[in-house]
Amino acid sequence: MTVEEFEEFYAHSVKRLVGQVYLMTGDLHEAQDVVQEAFVRAWGRRSKLRRDAGPEAWIRTVAWRLAVSRWRRRGRAAEAWRRHQGGRVPAAPEPDAGAVALVAALRRLPERQRRVAVLHYVCDLSVQQVATETGIAAGTVKSHLSRARAALAPHLDDSMDSIIPEEHGV
Repeated sequence: MTVEEFEEFYAHSVKRLVGQVYLMTGDLHEAQDVVQEAFVRAWGRRSKLRRDAGPEAWIRTVAWRLAVSRWRRRGRAAEAWRRHQGGRVPAAPEPDAGAVALVAALRRLPERQRRVAVLHYVCDLSVQQVATETGIAAGTVKSHLSRARAALAPHLDDSMDSIIPEEHGV
């Protein structure tokens, strides 16, 4: 990918990727940080990235892994803080009510179900594409999607149906 192609790729996909990772992580600032870091890493390997080979999937996967790594590190730090200070780590402020409702509902899901649901329903990836990106068998992806829909249904109002549509076979 040339410098110009990479810049165009960045301009057209950064907001979408931040939104997708935000839904997976539940933290907008964290999503912005890990997506930016993923783009920095992609810049160094831009000659290997090809538009037809799914550079967005590469960025999304790297961003997800960075977020997981940060959660683990932050969890250890928060535990150390509680042990030594007895204090709480303050939560980041949340955005508008619709996004808060969706993120709150997604947070109720186990990590794997949440990631699969966001990749399928928000990123609009097929079951097979989700399976490839996550390394999970397609049948297991379908099972996670079904369980995620069932778990999300009581927590989302009818206006969220456009985000997470009813599907046949999933």
